[in-house]
Amino acid sequence: MPNRQETGANRAYVGGGCRAAWYRLVSFVRQCKKIIMKRGKDMARPVNKPELLQAAAEKFGELNSFITSMTERELSTTFDFSGIPSKKERHWSRDKNLRDVLIHLNEWHNLVLNWVAANEKGENKPLLPDPYNWRTYGDMNMEFWEKHQNTTLEEAKKALGESHNKMMALIERFSQEELFSRGVFPWCGDNALGSYFVSNMSSHYEWALKKLKSHRKILR
Repeated sequence: MPNRQETGANRAYVGGGCRAAWYRLVSFVRQCKKIIMKRGKDMARPVNKPELLQAAAEKFGELNSFITSMTERELSTTFDFSGIPSKKERHWSRDKNLRDVLIHLNEWHNLVLNWVAANEKGENKPLLPDPYNWRTYGDMNMEFWEKHQNTTLEEAKKALGESHNKMMALIERFSQEELFSRGVFPWCGDNALGSYFVSNMSSHYEWALKKLKSHRKILR
């Protein structure tokens, strides 16, 4: 028969262990909730016209603020993400500097602007020009990169500013329904027109910021 004193001590130990495990679990769940909430806030996509305009303006402003804060060393040092295993997508090795990032954003703005203009005139034009499709658009991006190797940083900044403003003006022309209801424009396929603006503005600016911040982190 077990000693009463020993049994009581074991129970106290087990009870204390359970409480400690419970507190750790509660703390873990709370941390997870914080991470999920933060990610949800960071990754939230606009679902209406005001949010679309606001997100585009805010992210473009954030991008410009970061660019303004870049040091001479950050601007002059060639991007090199080869030492980071998680950064294996083609674009991580494609872009070598800030100019490359900005012209990439600008060229995608132009794709959208030209696509909308052509289809409004009655032309049945896809977003991606021939011979590219969604399996080969990486080659198109490389063509953009090659096209602008003699473009200066100042020219790239100016071009991006102008195309951003054109995109904002184009959004203003469309109604809430035209932007966020599917099936309004046959040339948008199964997507709403607004999704193309989200992908090529606020989301794309966030993509550019991520790359620039990664470059900064490597140098520090």
